[in-house]
Amino acid sequence: MLPWRMVIVGLFYCCIKTGGTQCQAKALFPAASRIKRESETAVNPTFQDSFDDVHLLYEILLAGVHFEHSGKFSVRDAELASLLKTRNLKVICEEIIPRELTDIYRLISDLSDHPGHLQQDDFERTLLTLVYTAQQMVNSTVEQQRDVWEESFVSLYKALKQDLTGTN
Repeated sequence: MLPWRMVIVGLFYCCIKTGGTQCQAKALFPAASRIKRESETAVNPTFQDSFDDVHLLYEILLAGVHFEHSGKFSVRDAELASLLKTRNLKVICEEIIPRELTDIYRLISDLSDHPGHLQQDDFERTLLTLVYTAQQMVNSTVEQQRDVWEESFVSLYKALKQDLTGTN
């Protein structure tokens, strides 16, 4: 098991345990509001609602996920991929989380200006963006690309840690 998976699952546990506050601020994930308007079945999709969902996410990450260049998200285990809950994860990963470096930098900047704690859905989406950046970092073949993805990964990690602990 890769260490970044343990970090991600640990952050999800902390998120569930501490819960999210209801602080209104600038939309961190503007694509989420587009999903609401375009699809009645995917109104503000979220993945985690319970500890069972956290365990399911851990199982999915352990089985393996893949972000393709075309924008498609897939779960390597067919049984896990067929679950209804996994479809919500797919919508979040394909339609909501940022996948371009410029959008990820915007998110990092917005997170640094965000007052108070993140709402649970924003925390979850930031964490899934962290998963995406981890995969991009690992799959980068050019050192300069890897360094840029690594910097993004570290910045997202620090933002999530800041949200959980209230410290830098």
